[in-house]
Amino acid sequence: MTDLSNFPITKKWPAQHPERLQLYSLPTPNGVKVSIMLEETGLPYEPHLVSFETGDQMSPEFLSLNPNNKIPAILDPDGPGGKPLALFESGAILMYLAEKTGKFIPQDAAGRYETLQWVMFQMGGIGPMFGQLGFFNKFAGKDYEDKRPRDRYVNESKRLLGVLDKRLAGRAWIMGSDYTIADIATFPWIRNLIGFYEAGDLVGFKDFPNVARALEAFVAPPAVVAGLGIPKRG
Repeated sequence: MTDLSNFPITKKWPAQHPERLQLYSLPTPNGVKVSIMLEETGLPYEPHLVSFETGDQMSPEFLSLNPNNKIPAILDPDGPGGKPLALFESGAILMYLAEKTGKFIPQDAAGRYETLQWVMFQMGGIGPMFGQLGFFNKFAGKDYEDKRPRDRYVNESKRLLGVLDKRLAGRAWIMGSDYTIADIATFPWIRNLIGFYEAGDLVGFKDFPNVARALEAFVAPPAVVAGLGIPKRG
């Protein structure tokens, strides 16, 4: 039996199946990247809901795993060398799971690094910019009289969508015919932008047909449908 008792996070979220990878998350764009990846790879895992409503992310147990108090985070009992490995940051987790399973990342060095650059494009651009736009369009920022902050993020989001639309011209996926962690990183944020954030008209989403086409393909497979709802909200 795998022993995870040395990790304080298991005191708050006990592992019913300690031999499985433990996922601590919430079904947000960053969170579902990892649940989708786990569903796609078929790795056995046990999901745990980190509720922001009750401040779980600020609990000492969660901070012991991720001092940056953000989801998702994982605890893999079968990490490198057969030793447990704790990881946070969704991009790092996607890279780790891709290398652990040999799936959704090219095996040649050039293809691998090209894929990682598009993961970084999402991490450094699409995620932060879309998140700020969501704040100014849907949450407290929508009440600001000065619309310059909102428009800054609208314009940058349009630019990023244009970069992605050009990349997808003549390609099924970001890396071409192969579906990779670059897609798993990116399309939950696109889905959130036009869905939950209700910003499709604001960014002129109809002007990015290649992105729209790839998004429709992305959300169709059963693994993605399942992953978008994991962990289930309480």
